[in-house]
Amino acid sequence: MRKLGFIGTGAITSAIVTGLNSPTDAGYAIRISPRNPEVASDLAARFPAVSIAASNQEVLDWCDTAVIAVRPQIVREVLAELSFRPDHHVISLVSGLPVRQISPLVSPALRIARAVPLPSTAKRRGPTGVFPADRDTMELFAKLGTAIAAETETEFDVICAATATLASYFAFAGAVASWLEGNGIPAANAREYVGVMFAGLAGAAVDAPELSFDALARDHATRGGINEQVLARLSARGVFTALSDELDAVLRRITQKA
Repeated sequence: MRKLGFIGTGAITSAIVTGLNSPTDAGYAIRISPRNPEVASDLAARFPAVSIAASNQEVLDWCDTAVIAVRPQIVREVLAELSFRPDHHVISLVSGLPVRQISPLVSPALRIARAVPLPSTAKRRGPTGVFPADRDTMELFAKLGTAIAAETETEFDVICAATATLASYFAFAGAVASWLEGNGIPAANAREYVGVMFAGLAGAAVDAPELSFDALARDHATRGGINEQVLARLSARGVFTALSDELDAVLRRITQKA
């Protein structure tokens, strides 16, 4: 059984550990840092394969693969106190920190990969960008949904930038639900309707990978119909151009940190 250690115990660590242990054992023994006692205790209580270390160094001393899951603002401070081994496989989840900057922080470890998992990994439905696409990292995140290999670190940064749309997706769904409520639909019914409607659309995209999103949009926009009307009006108002521009800004923010 592989020994997987987590430096940092936040929401993404919780999602990964939950996904690896639900519904079946994925073949990993897991040790987590005590930095967030509430999250650590919850995970250890729910999953027999999970144990809590007394310190971050104890996590490293025990594990084969070390997942770095701390905030970018404190990553250097945290890692400066730790001693890595040459045989450690390091997976960094730290946003905006390229391999060349991670490397001296985890020396003498040489096997370093970056990954950008999403909260949906808890349900084994997450797409996770990986760079470089080494076998073990790809295998780990394939257990949690879909592992997407980036050929270059620039490509990986672009994938990272796309994750900035998650909150906006829910805000868009919320706007539709609020409009339904404003027109007399009970709040619970509006919430359920919109949630199930968009889940169905997501399923349609996953089930037809041969179709581009433009093709799917055309398929759902009957000529002269109400979908065509809304799509045309939003496009005319520059909604999608504004989204693209903002993603450009996020990408600049990510890469300028490097």
